[in-house]
This record gives sequence, structure tokens and C-alpha cells, in this order.
Amino acid sequence: MRPVFFFLAVGLLFLLSGCYDRIELEEQSYVIGIGIDKADNDEKGLFKITFQIANPEVGSSISSGGSDEDPQQTITVEGSDFITATNTANSIVTKEIVLDHTKVLVISEELARSGDFLRVVQSASRTTQLRRGVQIVVSREDASDFLNNNKPTLETRPHKYYQFMLNRATETGIIPDADVHRFFQITEGDADLFLAIYATTEKIEEKSQGYEDQYIAGQIPQIGSNATQFMGSAVFKEGKMIDVLTGQETRLCLIFDNTIDMDDLLATYPDPIKKGYRIAASFIKKEKTKVDIDYKKNQPSKITVTVPFSLEILAIPSLVDYAENSENQKILRKTITDDINKRAEQLVKKAQQEYRSDPFYWSIYVRKYFRTIKEYEKADWNHDIFPNADVKLDFQLTQIEFGKMLNDSDLDAVRD
Repeated sequence: MRPVFFFLAVGLLFLLSGCYDRIELEEQSYVIGIGIDKADNDEKGLFKITFQIANPEVGSSISSGGSDEDPQQTITVEGSDFITATNTANSIVTKEIVLDHTKVLVISEELARSGDFLRVVQSASRTTQLRRGVQIVVSREDASDFLNNNKPTLETRPHKYYQFMLNRATETGIIPDADVHRFFQITEGDADLFLAIYATTEKIEEKSQGYEDQYIAGQIPQIGSNATQFMGSAVFKEGKMIDVLTGQETRLCLIFDNTIDMDDLLATYPDPIKKGYRIAASFIKKEKTKVDIDYKKNQPSKITVTVPFSLEILAIPSLVDYAENSENQKILRKTITDDINKRAEQLVKKAQQEYRSDPFYWSIYVRKYFRTIKEYEKADWNHDIFPNADVKLDFQLTQIEFGKMLNDSDLDAVRD
């Protein structure tokens, strides 16, 4: 054998040793939810870390129909961060804990409102174990209680529950898209507000009156099923939670923000002719929101926001003829447009006066006026430009449709 072939054969042997450190799937514990709370003893640098570990065999085709195994196991340990806490948890869990399949990072509202949240979440930006698409959820109660009390009834596999629940709720706009990557992107940009998902498993005082999206988690009137509710958003400024927005306010934020996609927005609007009734419609936004900022250095800047949208009317309980009566249709168009504009103006006013920053990611449209990052930071979007800006909102209803039927049933004829 020639020497060149000998050395080539020996070199190939080293390539075949690439699986020496492999770990079989059955030797790993898959964490699908991580909860972080403040420690009971208030010692600096310590937190309560909760791991919700999925049992992959429950609900799968390989498991027996009469299996009594739990679909998940939840354990809580103390640690300075959730990465090193996995080693502590492995003193209880037999298999190696891995974070590759984690779906949610649950933070208690108490911790989120403290100044310690940014410290403990920093490990998420350094480790390769946790994916940047993990969603940040703020729970009204302790994160450990949230993970323990969350018991889905229709989906036995917890990782699928989080995947389906969060995907659908994000599409409808009642909660924001709040992944870890977006959190660091906005927080380190030091200009805009970050919106995290707000959820709870505890009932708070239900609203006596409210419509489909005018709630926060815990206020939705509910009978039966899983007690867990996802609704609204937790507002973060500079890494610290400062407020909670309702589902309706969250939807408006997503409409204004072109960096987030929103597919299916069903809502009701007041009936302008028969008071007390509401009209159900699908809000369709196919074009991007137009944000034009006229920056002025020594005087208030002007921000003009145009939202082109169309509506598909789904239900008219009052049975008023809006489809073929042009005068009624004009009244309906104006009422719906005015209603949306009014609620949007209230939200912008709150952002300017209370938050002194915006959750709409509008700062990206003002950066073109500055040559360097230092110039942009000196202009101060948070404390100067946005709070003092003259904001003009314009929701433009371009088209209104009435579905497959133009005329509703004649109530007098039916009850003749």
C-alpha cells in the first residue's frame, strides 16, 4: 500500500469518531417551559427557577392507551440563573435536562416589575441552548404556580399546547409576538417599549361589561375548560415592566407596528342606527401602515400615521339594511372609522403622557435624520422627540363587504 493511501485511511478513522459524545434521545429530559420568580429569602442574586419537563411518550403512538403517566413533570429549584440551575435540577431528574425545545419563558409579574428581571434574563442571550424564538410570558401569579396550575384539557402534550395556543392568539392580535430576540433588540435599542404576553391561571374581578378584546388575562368571563387565559400584554420600558394593556390596546399596537404580522382580527363595533347593538366584522389590513415623521430639532416633530384597511361585515344583529342602503352605509363607515380613531388616539396619548415612549416601533422611521448613532441617541426619542410630537392618525376604510348575503331575514315576515 502506498503511504499516501495509508495516511488517508488513518485520517478517515478520525472522522468516524465524531459521535463519541452523542446522547440518545431517551437519555434526555425536554424542558418546554421555564418559570422564574423572586427567591423567598430575598437574597441578592438568587431566584426560584421552575422547569416544566414534557413526557414525550404520553399522547404519542408508542404509548399504551391505558398509561397512567403524567404528561409533564414540574420541579422548582433555586439558582442565580436558569442555565446553571439545570445542574441542580438534575439531582432530582434522572435524565439530562436540555432546553432546546423550550417554548415559553414565564416571568412572574412581581419579578417583571422589579429591577432584577433584566439581570436574570441575560443568560438567554449568551447560551446556545435556548432558542431566540422562545416567547416571554408574564404571569400575574408566581411563575411556578402558573406552570403547575396550567392543565390543558384538549391537548395532552404540553409542548403542543403552548405551540398551538400562542400561535393562534398571536395571529388574532390579542397577545403580542414576544420572543427573546425581539426583547433584546428593543431593550438594547433604548427607544421603544417591548410588549410581552400577559397570562394567568387565577380569576380576578370580572368586568361587568366588555366585548371580545376589552379584557386582560383573568378578567374574561369563563365557565369550564382550562383556567389559563392569555390576553393582553405587559409593557416593558428599559427592561422593567410598567403597565398592562388590554387585548384591544394590544391589537392597536400591532396594527401600528409593521415589524409584526397579524392575520385574523375579528371585532365588533357599535351599531350607529340601533343603539345597544354591535356589528361584527373582520378587520383586514393588506397594506403596511404608513408612518411619516417630520423631525424638527428645536420644536415638536410631526408624526403622520395612515392605516389603510378594509372590512368584511359578518353579523348585523339589529337587521338594519347597511348593504343596499347607501345612506346607512355612509353612517356605518363614519361610525366605525371614528370609533377606531378615538381608541387609537387614546392609546397614543397614554404612550406619550404616561409611558413617554411608544410600543409601536416608530423610532425606526426617525433614524434617517441622523448620520451617527451618537446623534440619534442625543436627540432622545424616549424623552424628547416622541412625547412632544404632534401625532395625527388617519384610519382609511378603503372597502367594505357584506359577505355572501346582502339582505338579512325579514323579522316581521318570519313572525307573521
